[in-house]
Amino acid sequence: MVAAVAAAWLLLWAAACVQSEQDFYDFKAVNIRGKLVSLEKYRGSVSLVVNVASECGFTDQNYRALQQLQRDLGPYHFNVLAFPCNQFGQQEPDTNREIENFARRTYSVSFPMFSKIAVTGSGAHPAFKYLIQTSGKEPTWNFWKYLVAPDGKVVGAWDPTVPMQEIKPRITELVAKLILQRREEL
Repeated sequence: MVAAVAAAWLLLWAAACVQSEQDFYDFKAVNIRGKLVSLEKYRGSVSLVVNVASECGFTDQNYRALQQLQRDLGPYHFNVLAFPCNQFGQQEPDTNREIENFARRTYSVSFPMFSKIAVTGSGAHPAFKYLIQTSGKEPTWNFWKYLVAPDGKVVGAWDPTVPMQEIKPRITELVAKLILQRREEL
């Protein structure tokens, strides 16, 4: 009897652990236009999550590379998810509207953009807290990149000095696996 009760408690505990385990797509964020968005809408796709800034020395090369990635891989269940942040060098001082206008006008950005947030510290957005906790890597500057698999798990993180040419093969590999998986399901 005691063994049966213990086994039942163990099963309940295990089920609770599984249910409480989060992934990136379990979070919500406010988009650049002020609408609350469930990141669940990106589940099943590969995502590159980036903290962006408009006035950084890395801005031009990164926005160009990120938009090219979106253009090349977007049709294949891939998204750049951009989160403006003003924590590093105060290099994203503008309003959300100004940030969006800058990115779309200057770089023809077509990827999803979110409202300005904190990515580190006690006020960090919960999704970034998750990215940091699971990758073990915390942003120390603008344009940190986190690669999120279709299941919401973080599979890579890079600081802004790592060129996109080094990151793109990893992204392409995940996208190719996703395409093959979807073909097999048909």
